[in-house]
Amino acid sequence: MFSFKKTLPEKVGIPSSCIKELLLYLDKKGIPMHSLLIMRNDKLVLEKYYAPYTADTLHRMFSISKSFTGLAISLLADEGKIDLDESITTYFPEYADINTHKWIKETTIRNMLMMRTCHASTTYKVDMTTNWTQSFFTVAPTHKPGTVFHYDTSAAHVLCALVEKETGMDILDYLKEKVLKYLDFSQESYMIKDPFGTSIGGSGLMALPMDILKVLYLISKNGTVTCSDGVERTLINPDYIIEATSNLSDTVMTGPIPSEACGYGMQIWKNEKNGFVMYGLGGQLAISIPQKDLLIVTTADTQGMAGANQVIYDAIYKMLRYMNDTPVNDISDDNKSSYEAMMEVANFLEISLPRIQNCSYKADSGELPGFIKDLASFTNYPNSSDEDPKDTAFVSLCYFLSDNPKGFDKLHLKLSAEGASTISLSGKTDSFNINFGFNKMQEGLFSKYNNPYTAGAVWLRENVLYIRVHLIGECVGSIAFELYFGEKDITVFMKKIEETYFKEFDGHLYGVFEQN
Repeated sequence: MFSFKKTLPEKVGIPSSCIKELLLYLDKKGIPMHSLLIMRNDKLVLEKYYAPYTADTLHRMFSISKSFTGLAISLLADEGKIDLDESITTYFPEYADINTHKWIKETTIRNMLMMRTCHASTTYKVDMTTNWTQSFFTVAPTHKPGTVFHYDTSAAHVLCALVEKETGMDILDYLKEKVLKYLDFSQESYMIKDPFGTSIGGSGLMALPMDILKVLYLISKNGTVTCSDGVERTLINPDYIIEATSNLSDTVMTGPIPSEACGYGMQIWKNEKNGFVMYGLGGQLAISIPQKDLLIVTTADTQGMAGANQVIYDAIYKMLRYMNDTPVNDISDDNKSSYEAMMEVANFLEISLPRIQNCSYKADSGELPGFIKDLASFTNYPNSSDEDPKDTAFVSLCYFLSDNPKGFDKLHLKLSAEGASTISLSGKTDSFNINFGFNKMQEGLFSKYNNPYTAGAVWLRENVLYIRVHLIGECVGSIAFELYFGEKDITVFMKKIEETYFKEFDGHLYGVFEQN
């Protein structure tokens, strides 16, 4: 079994108090963390998950997928099936002809690994209904390849297609056969496919955070580890790893935050501490800091939160100041107390309720705003006195919606200050019932997308309700609602932050009471 030995943080020179402060800082900043794994000197000192996530929950790793694609390309090169310095058109003659732009013909596999293609952005996003792989060869290029760095996810997608074309296998199955099986990588892991059957090698990996830590560990050891069967093996060419984790491309012009402006190797980023990062959208980070022999994996959803990834980096870097390079063998009573205090925080991590600074309305525990309770007299739906006399804070409100592009015609709200509340939207084609809570996050499933969620809410004002829905599963992201209650009407502002789906929840709705 390939697993990591666990130890107290102090035994590898990390004060437990620093980890506690890290956890509290991220919580205070409102960062929606999903997991945090910390490893030093080959010892695992923290492995914690934010409910409803667990150690067994597959997570969308987004662009960490690119690093896996790069590893697969290196294996193909070692097998002699491809040449990194050959034009990509050599391997896809079906997409190239005399009309293909010369800059596309000049683009090599190495250029693509280094994000120095001839495209300034992801080509398949120009028209996602056409073949994603082919788009790389048909969308007009913007500059000469091998020069400037532009983050181009279509490059990774084409490289993934190349792996699957040359091997006849799904890319993750190929990696499992060659490398990942020796690390006991989760069997349930998979790569989401594009509409044309190719694995999304740029962002589609579904895996466990522990899976990512194992690959991070392998890379940090230059590809050679003692495997699950006890045999030491070189699973990835060390020369490739050294090059892939080097600063080969300048990212200062396009890196949105300091930690993404430190350079790029081959499908792997450099960081501010002269280490490297396997990076994914939304706070999926696999960070190596060699000078401290430190490995950290995070999963999160920072989408739509400007600078939030830098908050995670900075919180981790702050911890470095207090780390000792001399291991502690004898754990004092103070060390034990510090560890216990840290675990009191770590053992109760969860995706938190919305925290909004300077809310105009402060709700009393167990009570809904008086304005909202007064509205109940206008609706046909049963309220607390009719349905559940024990739930004095239960209100049911229903609105007819004006014509809208989303096709919804009715909105029904069941509001309970203490228990589960529900917002229901229905129309001729789709209906959604979304559970949420004021004192506790509530879970549910978007059946249309087979995507689970957890959701919570807060009153911004006596007549303004904010609901935040965290998507969990293949679709990692969020949906937010802001509901403005009038005396007999409602205005709803909906915003979704998710790459592909949930378009029903973008825009505005207006409705009037369904009255007695």
